[in-house]
Amino acid sequence: MLIMTAKLPKRKLTLGVAAAALLCCCAIALNFGQALTREVSGPALPSPKGVKTNQDRIDYLSAYGWQVSEEPIATQELFIPEELDDSYDEYVALQSQQGFNLEKYTGKRVKRYTYEVLNYPTGETGVQANLLLYKNTVIGGEILSPQLDGFLHGLAMP
Repeated sequence: MLIMTAKLPKRKLTLGVAAAALLCCCAIALNFGQALTREVSGPALPSPKGVKTNQDRIDYLSAYGWQVSEEPIATQELFIPEELDDSYDEYVALQSQQGFNLEKYTGKRVKRYTYEVLNYPTGETGVQANLLLYKNTVIGGEILSPQLDGFLHGLAMP
């Protein structure tokens, strides 16, 4: 049996223990910070690219938690004007909050696909989901109630 002993001054021993405790605290804080960041940012948003088919559009909306009709209730081709006047400010701001940049698509023809939302949290019926696509890329979207006193908000589930 081998026994080793070491003589350490109290000051060095205290500093070593304090350094080890500080490292442990830092590791715990870092791990907690990463967990908190994951919780705050929520689930990853779906990629807006490669949305080619009707099923791709349905899957895109379902990634936000929406259950929608199997087929769009309307499909329209729209032209985004070269210059967006003040009447577009709120809509452009809504899209910007979701990470979409409509100003990048001014002067372009886009398609809007409208689906009926089947699972709006309040149970309200007639709610619609719109997706704006340029080629195979989602460039905007919203959830709305077409009622006179209706609402309009981003794609995220309220």
